[in-house]
Amino acid sequence: MAYRLRSVGLDYTETAPVRLAFVAEASAPPEAVFGALADVESWPRWFRQVSDARPTADGTGREIRLTAGTRFRETIMATDPCERYAYRIDETNVPGLRALLEEWRLVPWHSGTVVRYTFALDGTAVTRAAARAFRPALRRAFHDAVRCLDRRLTTAV
Repeated sequence: MAYRLRSVGLDYTETAPVRLAFVAEASAPPEAVFGALADVESWPRWFRQVSDARPTADGTGREIRLTAGTRFRETIMATDPCERYAYRIDETNVPGLRALLEEWRLVPWHSGTVVRYTFALDGTAVTRAAARAFRPALRRAFHDAVRCLDRRLTTAV
């Protein structure tokens, strides 16, 4: 991968120049949702845009390939069972990115889960503008992924 990104901490979801946040409800409980997030290799089965996902670095990292050919090498930053799953992108084949952190927060809600996803990034002016313009597509991808994941989790029971 051609581009190395800046290392950022978990607080980047509050300080990044571009922060896109989305919320969806799942009928599956937080334990099940967290289990699927932490099962890196299962992502292509429920997140349509992910074509390949595998753990690296003895489970502390991930390699992700999207259907459009984008690739990421990531460090898992948080695995708080039933509460939070977060990862930082360390390397990518996408030019213009400087830093990127993604966080999934889980909150119990009735018998299900409220899932809050935050996409926090920095990049060139063009990259930041493109990310903001991409917001509706990212929102759709997130909602589709949560719906698909929820179907898998509730039909597996």
